Amino acid sequence: MVYRIPKDELIFPNPHLCDEPDGLLCVGGDLSPKRLILAYSYGIFPWYSFEHYDEPHWYCPMKRFVIFPDEIHVSHSMRSLINKQQYRVSVNNDFDGVIHGCSLAQGRIDMEGAWLGEDIIEAYAALYRLGYAASIEVWDKEDRLVGGLYGVTINGCFMGESMFSLVPSASKLALIGLANHMQDLGWKMIDCQLETPHLRSMGARFIPYDEYMDILRR
Repeated sequence: MVYRIPKDELIFPNPHLCDEPDGLLCVGGDLSPKRLILAYSYGIFPWYSFEHYDEPHWYCPMKRFVIFPDEIHVSHSMRSLINKQQYRVSVNNDFDGVIHGCSLAQGRIDMEGAWLGEDIIEAYAALYRLGYAASIEVWDKEDRLVGGLYGVTINGCFMGESMFSLVPSASKLALIGLANHMQDLGWKMIDCQLETPHLRSMGARFIPYDEYMDILRR
């Protein structure tokens, strides 16, 4: 059953009531910072095509695809690329550039089912201004932004939203940079949200929702 939530009430259904195979829990509400922070505090995230729907769809899969920072897999080819020092990785130097890069790279904004439109961009920019979102940037030697990722930060966990690359392996460099930064901070978990071969090759694995919530609340 997919629930409907009102715009004027800050509430979500119990995620354990979700019985949709894709994790769709509810529809409605808004993208206000308070609602987004509440959602991510329970492992819920918005994802919907802005061309096809005029209100948020909220997901909460019961199997969570995550990377633990100390389990990040760095292949031999990635180690070689890092050692060449062709690219520089930074943290929170250009959130706006990263989120727009994620929206526009490879013509994503014009693809069927595109979700990262202006409403979503402004919602996460507001979270960033409040200190609840972060970005990792990858720069070339000419200081051009060539890749990166962004996500939401809650209680020592990073909920990844999107990544992009304008050169080969830039998004992998960003993810490795994120994992290293989180290890330095003693942070606990990267939520990848969706399974991909790319993320699995870098150490992502499934854990149950209840274990996910134990880590998030710890």
